[in-house]
Amino acid sequence: MTRSVRRTRTLQMAGAGAAVLLALSGCSSASSSSSDGSSSSGSGSAASSSRKVTGTVTVFAAASLKETFTALGKEFEQQHPGTKVTFNFGGSDTLAASITGGAPADVFAAASPGTMKIVTDRKDTAGAPATFVRNQLEIATLPGNPDRISSLKDLTRSGLKVVLCDKAVPCGAAAQKALTAAGLEPTPVSYEQDVKSALNKVVLKEADAAVVYKTDVKAAGGKVEGVEFPEAAKAVNDYPIALLDNARDSAAAKAFIALVRSAEGQKVLTRAGFLKP
Repeated sequence: MTRSVRRTRTLQMAGAGAAVLLALSGCSSASSSSSDGSSSSGSGSAASSSRKVTGTVTVFAAASLKETFTALGKEFEQQHPGTKVTFNFGGSDTLAASITGGAPADVFAAASPGTMKIVTDRKDTAGAPATFVRNQLEIATLPGNPDRISSLKDLTRSGLKVVLCDKAVPCGAAAQKALTAAGLEPTPVSYEQDVKSALNKVVLKEADAAVVYKTDVKAAGGKVEGVEFPEAAKAVNDYPIALLDNARDSAAAKAFIALVRSAEGQKVLTRAGFLKP
């Protein structure tokens, strides 16, 4: 065999070997295994990661979350163009009753585990609720604190117009727990159905003081002045959030919950005065 023929055959064999290696490489990349063991193509994986979140998310949330959730709703819409977040803010017990009564909602954020339990007991949530923040009470007084309120005991003072949340509402239940711990029984001029209503009584100068959340005092700015009291530490409320069973677009609803629980969402909430869970 001539040197020329041997060289030609060697080159042909090398070329065939390279072709086999290329084919094997192509098969491997086209059928890579995912983390759960299933096989998926590279193009399919890319399509999955770029899947858009669309639709409207309806969130029922405790009144004390109004400012922070409104801000997070706007952020969510910016992150996911074409989506819309609508809110129904109110007393957690009223919202829970609406949900169990069939009101259309995708996400429920309550101001206490007790009010969330109303919904979970009816199996109206898709999965277990998760605590995402905590909140503590504070006394809201008129600007400058003209009545010199410095403690929870001062709320029992004669002639002082005090407002509390209704005992069925989380802020009212927490206030009652703190008052009981202090052995106090004030006589409020009214019981309000949510924390914002209680706060507004002071803002409108229809009351001298109200027991509300620290976050609400902070949100009101200079319209009220806050007075801390030690008994509040015994009545801190956990705030749970849950995806509802009848959510119309569970993917978008889950994405909103993820934003609330993310580092970005937590930053917005803690800046407003909420405590980390």
